[in-house]
Order: sequence, then C-alpha cells, then structure tokens
Amino acid sequence: MQNTLNSPATFTGLGLHSGLPVRMVVRPAPADHGIWFRRTDIADRDALIPARWDAVTPSRLCTVIENDAGVSVSTIEHIMAALAGFAVHNALIEIDGPEVPILDGSALAFIEGFMAAGLDEQYLPVRAVRVLRPVEVREGDAVARLEPADMLEIDFRIDFEDAAIGVQERSLNMANGAFVRELSDSRTFCRQSDIDAMRAKGLALGGTLENAVVFAGDQVLSPGGLRHADEPVRHKMLDAVGDLALAGGPVLGRYVGERAGHALTNRLLRALFADASAYEIVDCGPRTLGKLPGVGVHAGDLPIRNGSC
Repeated sequence: MQNTLNSPATFTGLGLHSGLPVRMVVRPAPADHGIWFRRTDIADRDALIPARWDAVTPSRLCTVIENDAGVSVSTIEHIMAALAGFAVHNALIEIDGPEVPILDGSALAFIEGFMAAGLDEQYLPVRAVRVLRPVEVREGDAVARLEPADMLEIDFRIDFEDAAIGVQERSLNMANGAFVRELSDSRTFCRQSDIDAMRAKGLALGGTLENAVVFAGDQVLSPGGLRHADEPVRHKMLDAVGDLALAGGPVLGRYVGERAGHALTNRLLRALFADASAYEIVDCGPRTLGKLPGVGVHAGDLPIRNGSC
C-alpha cells in the first residue's frame, strides 16, 4: 500500500549554495499524488514542480528540478532520499525559496521529522519500476548502471586523491530499514579547495564545517571527525537513493555507481525510460512490498546522533 505522512513535517535552515534561510513543510497528499514541490514565494506563474526524472535540469553540484514556467528547486536529493528511505510515496513539499535547507548535510533530520509525523497507509498499490535488462551510461571514468534485481540494491565505488578519502566501496541491500540505519546520517563532503573555488563563484555560501565533511589532504577538518570510516561513499549512496527516487516509483534493480554523481544518475534514468524493453511498471504484491526501502522502519533503526568513528 502507498503511504503519506500523518501530519506535516517542518524544516528550517540555510540553503547550501545560496546561504539564505529556508522554511520547508512536507505535507500529506492523496494516494497517487506522487511527490511535488510548491514554491510558496512564487505568485506570478505556476509554482508546482514535479519531483520526477524528466524535470531535472543540468547541474553537477546538486539535483535541480524545474517546471515549464521556469520555476525551480535545487538540492532536492537528500529530502528525496529520506522520502524513499521512509516509504513516503505521496507528499506536497511547500518551500519558500529556491533551495532545500541543507541542515546537517545528511538525511537524518528529515527522517526524524517523518518519524515524528508518522505514516498514514493509503489503500492503493505501490507501482514500482522493475529493471528488465542492464542499462549503462558513462562519462570518462564515471559509470552508472542499472541491472535486474528483486529489490533495490546499491553498489558504489569512489576514488579520490585525498588520503583522507582514497578508494572506498560499499554494497547494500536497501530492504528492512537499511537506508535509515546505514546511510541516513552520512553527510555531504568536499575538499577545502573545492569550497574555495565554489565561493569564488558565489556558491556554497551556506556551507560550514557543521553541515559538510571537509577534507584537506589527509586531514578531516570538520569537528568530531567522521560518523563512519567510509562516510563519503555512504553519502554517495544516499545521493543515489534520492536521485533514483525521481523515477516516479521505487526502483526494483541493482544500481552500480563508480565515481558517479547526480548528473550521471539522471542520464541513467533517461536512458532506462528511453528503452521500453528495459523496464516495466508493476504493482507491488506483499512479498515485493516488504523488500522496499523504508518498509518496517522503526525508531530503533535511527543512528545515534553526534557519533563519530
């Protein structure tokens, strides 16, 4: 069965790139509504934006969606990952600015807000996107691929020159609350040199050592260090969950990413949906439903806050 929230969940904070204060309210929505954003600061044109793969506009730093009226919302990947990881299928997200608040750089605060709001079951089946054959896209050394599987699986590998990051890889079956337990508290990360370059271009104005893990060579500059020894690759997996959530329904398949990012994952979805033989839309029966991310999540799955490795 589909789910929405029992009550609204409100989040306030700064936009990562704009540095501007943002208020966002995730509201319950009817069955088959899907996930939509509404810009409450826009009154002169259509302010509704679908959270869907074909509304994504090119951006390497984050995931941006835009409607036909040119109204956009950026940095949606963490809230989308939280919605997928908590099995919320229908929601209206009202936001008074162009960028989702970064909060602590992970999806944990969103999950906590959803848990406080609770879930409301809706008596219509969940429709999922089943991958029928492998689909792959490449850009230089970066690869993103979807393969057939009974449930969502994520396999990711990163490779950075910085000694504090290096080569990291991890594989996860996303059933039974794995997203909440293993990925939800992993923060966005960057190198100090990247921050300097972005700020020179007027970006990352809301970034701090408190809402991102900052690396410089073999050092972790953020107070408290890492929450997981492999926090960077876990965050890349979190991002992938959020970007795949734009498929319009849960993905039944194995996602393989190597040095992949937001733009490449969106290219992968576009390649998938361009080939009618590569996927099918299915109603989830009880067996499949039980394997979806977020199904059966409870408070005991929440990571302990402020922990570090």
